[in-house]
Order: sequence, then C-alpha cells, then structure tokens
Amino acid sequence: MKKEIVIKNKITELARINEFVDQIGEELNLDMELKMNLNLVMEEMVSNVIFYAYPEDKEAQIELTAEYDGKELTFVLSDGGKEFDPTLKKDADPNVNPIDREIGGMGIYIVKNIMNQVSYQRLEGKNLLTMTKKI
Repeated sequence: MKKEIVIKNKITELARINEFVDQIGEELNLDMELKMNLNLVMEEMVSNVIFYAYPEDKEAQIELTAEYDGKELTFVLSDGGKEFDPTLKKDADPNVNPIDREIGGMGIYIVKNIMNQVSYQRLEGKNLLTMTKKI
C-alpha cells in the first residue's frame, strides 16, 4: 500500500492530514490507540512545517506519503521550506514542569517515542522527514 496527500501550508489543512491517517488506519485495521498516536505524530510534524518552514505570507505545498510493506508503516513528510533537522534538536525533559520548560522540543520527543525510527535528510532543496512504525 502506498498513499500520498499534498496540502497547503495552512493550519486548516491539518483536518485533511487527520483524515488521511485515519483512512490508512482503517485500511490496515490498526487499533484505536495506534491510530491516535499516528495522528498525533503527523499533526505535530506537519504543524511545525506550517508554522516554521515558510515566511508567514508564502503559500507552499507540503507532501506526506505513507507506505506499508507488510511489516512497517513509513511516512515521509516533504517540504521546500527552510532547512531544519528536527532529529538534531535536544529532547525536551518530560520531567520538567511545563511552566518551567522552554518552548519547543516536546513534539519531536513525542514523535521519537511513538515511532520506531525517525530520520531526516535534505535533498534537492527539500526537507525529508522519514518516520517508521513497526506494525
């Protein structure tokens, strides 16, 4: 199975990402907890691209592909925004009171803890974030 969705860098598009992930979850007969976790991961990473990858007034496209090989479900998030490798960001300390914690970092921490593998590369002017979950 391989699916792809292309969205605009608008926060309203997160609903389409949710539907995309839900559809994959239904197709693969994933349990509710895993579907919710995958939705959280995609929402975190896509919203980061929407908020931080482009200047506020620049409209751009974001691509999300999903591929299942019978053992692993792999998502690849692609955008042409400014270069950023979230895997290099120091993990936030989950034991620190949220009031005392610096802004940022929890999203990638959550993603790294839900997914089995997360990797980044910059190819031909695009950010490619690959996130894999064993099913």
